[in-house]
Amino acid sequence: MREIVLDTETTGIDALNGDRVVEIGCVELLNHVSTGNHFHVYLNPERDMPAEAFAVHGLSTEFLSDKPLFSQKVGDFLEFIGDAQLVIHNASFDMGFLNAELARIGMKPLRNPVLDTVQVARRRFPGAPASLDALCRRFEIDNSNRTLHGALLDAQLLAEVYLELMGGRQPDLVLAGGPTNASGGAIVKVERPFRPARPHAPSAEELAAHEAFLKGFKAPPLWFGEKAG
Repeated sequence: MREIVLDTETTGIDALNGDRVVEIGCVELLNHVSTGNHFHVYLNPERDMPAEAFAVHGLSTEFLSDKPLFSQKVGDFLEFIGDAQLVIHNASFDMGFLNAELARIGMKPLRNPVLDTVQVARRRFPGAPASLDALCRRFEIDNSNRTLHGALLDAQLLAEVYLELMGGRQPDLVLAGGPTNASGGAIVKVERPFRPARPHAPSAEELAAHEAFLKGFKAPPLWFGEKAG
């Protein structure tokens, strides 16, 4: 199963009123495990960077001024994600921004299936914080390099969080590759030593002992089909 863990950084929180995507980071997973393949790009938003957004991700207007436009990288982005399920933390935010960018250049919205890890975390841990930092702490995932938000770094951290949310690295499960059964589960081959069949026919001595045992009854026992006593 191929999935893409995705994150974006933007100029703000309102995709429909001028805020733009400035960074996209994607990590490829097969059977919930990272393959090492990723997609990452900084984008020129064609506008200024508000101070509030700069404080979150540290991407300045000057830094982004020579970066490509979304329209110049959209082909590479769509080719990378293909039709894979997208794994996103707070998916409505990122999907709203990506679809707004696609609409600006006359393209259709994304139709990929989407899994929102915020919703998964809230179902698993009702009432507990569900931010990426909180989940990293819960699962003891090192996020010490996350002094600022970054799309690729956050996607990499989310890939680890997602694996833990789905059950973690259990040693008795095959998480990547290998044959599967009809329901998609991994087939595990168990080696057992060969043992010959045990003899079950009674010996002459055992038959004689059994006959002597039955003669000790005054009446046939119940299992011979008659009533005792």
